[in-house]
Amino acid sequence: MRVVLQRVKKASVTIDGNVTACIDRGILALVGMNKGDNEDTFKWMLNKLVNIRIFEDENDKMNLSVSDLDYGILLVPNFTIYADARKGNRPSFAMGAGPEEARESFNKFTEYAKANFKNVQTGTFRAYMQVELVNDGPITILLDSDKLL
Repeated sequence: MRVVLQRVKKASVTIDGNVTACIDRGILALVGMNKGDNEDTFKWMLNKLVNIRIFEDENDKMNLSVSDLDYGILLVPNFTIYADARKGNRPSFAMGAGPEEARESFNKFTEYAKANFKNVQTGTFRAYMQVELVNDGPITILLDSDKLL
């Protein structure tokens, strides 16, 4: 599982002209699923997302998390996180989970996230989405559970 997280002042997902998910301050997480992602992967990733200290404290040090500040997390499925652009100019999308496995994994991850953190919003798997955000910083971090092995 890979996540590109961005600290945001606000973020939203629009599908067919309708805002389907939005948060104020917090984390926008572009989520790519890999083959074999499971509950252990979901636990590790959610723990990182809710506890990563990327928000300033009273001393302007990045010491606070979305959990500390009661901010939101917007999870957006994004298979292109696993794109391989090392060869040629057209990215390969052969890495990562296939569409059905990825859908099932993303849905399980969002269920787990919503059950364990109160302010989680989500995009829609395989929908054509417009994602708007006001990046705060900018702070952008790549989390990759595959690097744990």
